[in-house]
Amino acid sequence: MDALITLLPGDGIGPEVTKSGQSVLETIGEEFGHNFTFSRQHIGGSGIDHCNDPLPSDTVSSCNESNAVILGAVGGPKWDNPNAKIRPEQGLLGLRAALKVFANIRPVKIIPSLSKASPLKEHLLKNVDLLVIRELTGGIYFGEKQRNDSSASDLCIYHNYEVERIIRFAANLAKSRRNKLCSVDKANVLETSRLWRDVTTKIMASEFSSINIEHILVDAAAMYLISRPADFDVIVTENMFGDILTDEASMLSGSMGMLPSASLGDGRVGLYEPIHGSAPDIAGKGIANPCGMIGSVALLLRHSLDLQEEADLLEKAIYDAIENGARTADIATNNEKILSTEEMTQVITNCLVK
Repeated sequence: MDALITLLPGDGIGPEVTKSGQSVLETIGEEFGHNFTFSRQHIGGSGIDHCNDPLPSDTVSSCNESNAVILGAVGGPKWDNPNAKIRPEQGLLGLRAALKVFANIRPVKIIPSLSKASPLKEHLLKNVDLLVIRELTGGIYFGEKQRNDSSASDLCIYHNYEVERIIRFAANLAKSRRNKLCSVDKANVLETSRLWRDVTTKIMASEFSSINIEHILVDAAAMYLISRPADFDVIVTENMFGDILTDEASMLSGSMGMLPSASLGDGRVGLYEPIHGSAPDIAGKGIANPCGMIGSVALLLRHSLDLQEEADLLEKAIYDAIENGARTADIATNNEKILSTEEMTQVITNCLVK
């Protein structure tokens, strides 16, 4: 297979973990006879610094011409002025809109030997294997914003079609798993959540009656993710709730650095990124955990390139590396040897080719 991948290293630790993602893709290409070529572009703070634009036009063009996009991270204290007219995060939101991606998949699956790295008791983590599906195009992040000297407002809007397509997306994933879908809202307070629940109820009854659907309020869902995480299979929710809940869910795995994500839509170009931020406090130190990025590459192989065998092999390589004791600083316990970003990447690569 020939495929063009746009790399958006971005800010902070983004360039370091993006290098790891490119490295494992190159190894996969060598092992399976694929030809992956790469286009490196700016986004976020990097875009502001080089082009005075968090999402330069060359970046958008490259992404639209590619088979898939890999994103490192955006933002950092250098650009952290809430009153600035241009901010790094605008690049990410704009890119999602440009690629027309509306569904963010965030898998959470526990690697047994990392149970001690999680703040939860080990027995709660047994059999945890869930997907959080976050809607990406609507909600409070995109609504009209106003501020004056004494008040501020953010408008939260959802339309029927946005809810319909994300529910269908999540339900089809649930059909391929355990036929369990949990829809998270705040229908006791928010009108947008009442719309969400009404649309979800109608679609599930008419199109997915074989799936067990459960509606849970977001505050209860946050509690249940800690008290009974193994009960969940597929969780679907709106933009802001999904953002918050997946950061919480990352603690089940031991570190935010472990979790990958894929942002998909009706088009062929997917956006793949670890869920962690730019982590400016450790940027340039070579100690970032590359597993979230490498897991995102596995999702890229599966969803954008339809290379199922290669995706399975890469996920197994991450699993084997961790189970054999490879640790970066964020997941190390009991005085285990700590590997650098490059060393961890090499251990995973060795598992690929052994």
